[in-house]
Amino acid sequence: MTKHISSLVKDIYDLFENDGPDIDEQELTSNLNHFSEQLEQHIKTFLFEKRDDRKNNYLRLSGIGKPDRQVWYSINLKPEKNNNKIIEPSTKIKFLYGYILEELLLLLAKTAKHKVEDEQKELVLNGVVGHQDAVIDGILVDCKSTSGKGFEKFKYQRLNEDDPFGYIEQISAYAQANGYEEAAFLVIDKSSGEICLTPIHSLEMIDAEKRISELKKIVSTNAIPDKCYPDIPDGKSGNYKLHVGCVYCDYKRTCWSNANGGKGLRVFNYSKNKRYLTRIGREPEVEELKDW
Repeated sequence: MTKHISSLVKDIYDLFENDGPDIDEQELTSNLNHFSEQLEQHIKTFLFEKRDDRKNNYLRLSGIGKPDRQVWYSINLKPEKNNNKIIEPSTKIKFLYGYILEELLLLLAKTAKHKVEDEQKELVLNGVVGHQDAVIDGILVDCKSTSGKGFEKFKYQRLNEDDPFGYIEQISAYAQANGYEEAAFLVIDKSSGEICLTPIHSLEMIDAEKRISELKKIVSTNAIPDKCYPDIPDGKSGNYKLHVGCVYCDYKRTCWSNANGGKGLRVFNYSKNKRYLTRIGREPEVEELKDW
């Protein structure tokens, strides 16, 4: 019987029920072999590919939702020399297991007898290349792993209200390159294991081809676009810190070189994470990192 994507999450959950459906062991083994190959590739990429060595001077469909200034830097500048210190090893591991979880979603979809096709199919839109995750039951699907707070945006369909990583633009590009009017995000909460499916209709999508044309004009000039995000208050301390959209950016050191009266960002080693301060009203009582 042909499955419909609307039952995908329930069907995946049913796999883990004691009275769940029978699983074809031979088919599972075949799917696991593909899963293992994908994991091997992701792990090798993270262990052997140095961030400073990445080719970062061309547009990709996955990046058209990033703010103009960040895209301009990615095309016109090399990643910052000390970037290997800017991104913590723990954060890199978090990114890695995020990719692993996304591969797991596709494996579970196949095991639940849903039709998964065109994995990592190359797409081209307005001369820009990208790779989609898959088509499931005839619907373009982009897999995501996220934190609990981020998961809620997908679960309660609030992504259009708060989308700092440009996911809507990304899936719009994949859909437009395929000629699809519908798409969906298949999302897993990294902490809880909860899964949701978030449908996206063409009315929610952007004109990705037009966005690419705009970006091509922006990156071809010497004029650096305005800052992507303003700095934000750090509680009631009187200090200001980077917006989350800046924290993971490869170019924050360059972009915020005028912070703290022209001294640049000051970085403090709080218990849960590093905090990048742009203005200081009250000196933090934690270690300041000089070599970051």
